[in-house]
Amino acid sequence: MATRDASPLVLTMGEPAGIGPEITLRAWGVAKEENLPPFLVAGDPALYRRTAEQLGLKLDVEEIKTPADALTCFANALPVLPITLSQEGRPGELSPANAKAVMDAIDLAAQLCISGNTSGMVTNPIHKRALYDGGLSVPGHTEYLADLCGGATPVMMLSCPGLRVVPVTVHLPLREAATQLTLDAIVEQGQILAAALKTDFSIPHPRIAVAALNPHAGEEGRLGREEIDVIEPAIKTLNIAGTGATFTGPHPADTLFHAGARKNYDAVLCMYHDQALIPLKTIDFERGVNTTLGLPIVRTSPDHGTALDIAGKGIAHPGSLIAAIRAAGDMAACRARQ
Repeated sequence: MATRDASPLVLTMGEPAGIGPEITLRAWGVAKEENLPPFLVAGDPALYRRTAEQLGLKLDVEEIKTPADALTCFANALPVLPITLSQEGRPGELSPANAKAVMDAIDLAAQLCISGNTSGMVTNPIHKRALYDGGLSVPGHTEYLADLCGGATPVMMLSCPGLRVVPVTVHLPLREAATQLTLDAIVEQGQILAAALKTDFSIPHPRIAVAALNPHAGEEGRLGREEIDVIEPAIKTLNIAGTGATFTGPHPADTLFHAGARKNYDAVLCMYHDQALIPLKTIDFERGVNTTLGLPIVRTSPDHGTALDIAGKGIAHPGSLIAAIRAAGDMAACRARQ
């Protein structure tokens, strides 16, 4: 097994009725051949044993007391730091009674990272409605982790082999994304992206392409003035801000993501959700990784949801989780070298 850092990673349990338990087991099962760093799971050991039995997976699950124990048993068993579910539950059937255990797993993983006992965390998908019913009061994982880390400003980066993208506006109707796109938001996220590319990806002089909002980059205002009034001034501000990165654009989005164009930058700052996610998922749907930049801890996640409709059927693909584990290990190693 790879040992990129002295501390293991920690995976959260995620929604126990979703595919998280299955893909976690499958990721551990190929850890050696995929050269993954050691990891433990904050979750219910009985859930993983039950899932393995239901799917006919021949593997061992070992309860551990400390993260360090994971390093000694990882080669032979999936290490689990116990958090007990309130209800056993069934694949595909949400149980609000388990919301507290799901959140406890996130809390524990974050605290282990903050204390340095684990080198990073990988969050399995959660089901927001179930957690809202259980008392979650923020929009999701990212905001919750930012609060746990003292109110850091989080930035969502999606990546796959050959492409990194950051959407400046995220979960908004398209008409609202255009109105909420501001110079300050572009500058703030551009600065966080530049810092992360250096710290977490060992890119000393990042090249960041900034996408236009409108077709043909607005055609000098004939198709919209956002490029002139907002995006171009933000790029100028970023290039004199002393980030050590070079920002170019605004680039027409329809020519920004083909193979030749991708050789000219290290990441793209996109203006809205689908502008970032469509090319990423088209290039590599099964290995997308969601990374939270701007936190004092390493956090990645598979770029998919709980997939309740296929949970327990043995067909969930672990590729995105495997990529997220590898990415978290690589980021932790980069930070350790600073």
